[in-house]
Amino acid sequence: MPERAVTTEGVRDVNVRIADRVRGLRAQLGLSLDGLAARSGVSRSMISLIERGESSPTAIVLEKIATGLNIPLAALFDDASAPAEPVSRPAARTAWRDPQTGYVRRNISPPNWPSPFQIVEVTLPAGARVVYETGSRDVAIHQQIWVREGTIEVTVGGIAHQLSADDCLAMQLDAPVAFRNRTRKSASYIVVVAAEPTRAAKR
Repeated sequence: MPERAVTTEGVRDVNVRIADRVRGLRAQLGLSLDGLAARSGVSRSMISLIERGESSPTAIVLEKIATGLNIPLAALFDDASAPAEPVSRPAARTAWRDPQTGYVRRNISPPNWPSPFQIVEVTLPAGARVVYETGSRDVAIHQQIWVREGTIEVTVGGIAHQLSADDCLAMQLDAPVAFRNRTRKSASYIVVVAAEPTRAAKR
């Protein structure tokens, strides 16, 4: 699976998309900047920069914001202005590169289409490690990781899973999660994400 190119224009487009999503979702929840900062652990000033499209946040920061907004990380990369259509075309997908680790992700699923799950394509560079300090949400986030090329190590709540090509790991995001590529070659994998209300949220 070839590594996806990330252009300067593409980075700008995704940052604007993330800005719109964070600002819109925060408004839907009736949260102030201070309120989201308290829920996410990300500073008010950083959230403000992100909402203005003036920052290139890392995956770790975005995961914290997604936790504060009670959504999966993948939802922050959707284009809120895109029409809800059942087909997603390659030309409409924009790759995003984490400025800290260099890992690249693309949302594959059609944006804004009502569906209980999303599909994401990820490329993890050689030697890269991404650690998410996953917090509690009012929704249970389920993921399945399907490795297409290479080898990765996924640690969920202290339990490490060694995954090679064609291996698939099912997991729930209720504990810190780390993705690591200990090899000298990039690894590619598909992530399927689904969310459902927790028992507490249903009451």
